[in-house]
Amino acid sequence: MQNAETVLDVLRERGRRGLPCEELYRQLFNPNLYLLAYGRIYANHGAMTPGACGETADGMSEAKIGRIIEAMRHERYRFAPVRRTYIPKTNGKLRPLGLPSWSDKLVGEVIRLLLEAYYEPRFSGRSHGFRPRRGCHTALSEVAHNWTGTTWFIEGDISDCFGSIDHDVMAAILAEKIHDNRFLRLIQQMLKAGYLEDWRWHATLSGAPQGGVLSPLLSNIYMDRLDTFVETVLIPEYTRGKTRRKNPAYQKVENAIWAARQRHARRKEHTESAQVREWRKQLRDLPVGDPRDSGYRRLRYIRYADDHLLGFIGPKAEAETIKQCLSQFLRDDLKLELNQDKTLITHGRTQAARFLGYEITVQHADAKISRGGRINRGLRSINGKIQLRVPRAVIKAKCAPYLKHGKPEHLLQLTECTPFDIVSLYGAQYRGIVQYYLLAGDVWKLDRLKRVMLTSMLKTLAAKHRSTVTAMANKYKTTIATPQGPRRCFEARVERAGRKPLTARFGGIPLTRKRTAVINDLPPTQFTPRSRPRGSQLIDRLRKGWCELCDQRTRLEVHQVRSLAELRSKEEQPAWAQTMLGKRRRTLVVCSPCHQRIHADHG
Repeated sequence: MQNAETVLDVLRERGRRGLPCEELYRQLFNPNLYLLAYGRIYANHGAMTPGACGETADGMSEAKIGRIIEAMRHERYRFAPVRRTYIPKTNGKLRPLGLPSWSDKLVGEVIRLLLEAYYEPRFSGRSHGFRPRRGCHTALSEVAHNWTGTTWFIEGDISDCFGSIDHDVMAAILAEKIHDNRFLRLIQQMLKAGYLEDWRWHATLSGAPQGGVLSPLLSNIYMDRLDTFVETVLIPEYTRGKTRRKNPAYQKVENAIWAARQRHARRKEHTESAQVREWRKQLRDLPVGDPRDSGYRRLRYIRYADDHLLGFIGPKAEAETIKQCLSQFLRDDLKLELNQDKTLITHGRTQAARFLGYEITVQHADAKISRGGRINRGLRSINGKIQLRVPRAVIKAKCAPYLKHGKPEHLLQLTECTPFDIVSLYGAQYRGIVQYYLLAGDVWKLDRLKRVMLTSMLKTLAAKHRSTVTAMANKYKTTIATPQGPRRCFEARVERAGRKPLTARFGGIPLTRKRTAVINDLPPTQFTPRSRPRGSQLIDRLRKGWCELCDQRTRLEVHQVRSLAELRSKEEQPAWAQTMLGKRRRTLVVCSPCHQRIHADHG
């Protein structure tokens, strides 16, 4: 049986060379791919969330993989309808979320591994959503570093992109490179499996279920057509000229300075005249290039999932034309519609564009001068450069859960938790927000959020201990070392015999811009000889064939729990629970009789 990494490497090479994929369905008979997929998704939070049939990652075994492969060989495998639930959106509306069964998640991850290996080398470098080694920060960094001088931002937002993917268009896009009808039929059946809501079946006539492991990749394959259109049609059409022509007013003053210096050199004068100094000041108020140069245009593009942003140097009328071209292409070729309320044309200097939760503006300040420069004069150091900012609305929204009548208030629902859990919850939420906005030049504005959350946390601890905020601050405060020097933070510890204490921390993160901050969406799927895939330790335990409770050599199953906390909360812990707690693992590889006894203890 071919090694899983070898299969993926072959597909990557075919993707790089632009060769079509044939007999891809046969790779679904390879158990090594299923084991690799299992190792990648078993630790996800959704692994223990049941779908419509109640199946979860608990009870996973090589025998189950064998049954799936047998169904695949005879083309009998069918995706079950997803269980639909709803999660709140930031605008107060609800987002539909589809929860597949565990077997469908496993098969979906295998298909995702195959498709990602082939399509990832083919994707545009301007696409950053749901891709290995890419994420929100890589997209924002590209805008900040490479979009200097942008005049207009075109903020693109597609209405219900995931729910509006046309199945026929999706099939046509896949069929261009995947010449395997059995594989294409399997994906079509997944897309049309439907969903259960209140235990009633509903057909899915379009879209890919949000919550499925394969949906983000399918949306990237679908939206890659938009990337290709922008790169091959719009950017060549609206990009011309190597550099701007010289501003006549700037050139006139510069020539006058040069002539005056030539006269001073002939007279052997070593000091500048008052007139030359005045001309140099005038240069600082004039752009070097001609802002109205009709022979100079630049169009830049970036996309994250269904959100895309274009930066244009040129007149607003042409920016309107670009927006109309995008809307027409999406409507005619991809059967998608731009959200006209959210698709805006924003002036870079006087307004702020919104992209991935940041505000993006173009800086301009004639008074800010850098040292040195050509002709021994200072240069305006920030004009035209991109600035990333934290939106005020974000700070207000993040502070809201911890305020009551405009003042920080304790959270009553947390007063029953331990001090460690309280500090851990507050610290994790604060840390996640700060680390996301470290690219912003004004990340220091999150100090408002820090004060609100800190006061709320101390009030919650005070309510729990029936004490005062000052006493709680004195009890939990400490100082830690950071690259920017010592910082005050708050810690709660849980001592453990023979091991390092558990530490929960709030604060201690310097609110200073970090230009290299990166948060990737997905881990890389390409493996080196020195690295091992995720979950490889669990796969090794499963393949050994030894039950970790009775030491019998037999066929094994994996018992999995959602978290170890639910085992610690039990007053009487059976032997299997003690084994899991001792090994600090949420999984236990056991034989079928032992697995049945474990579930009998649960019951």
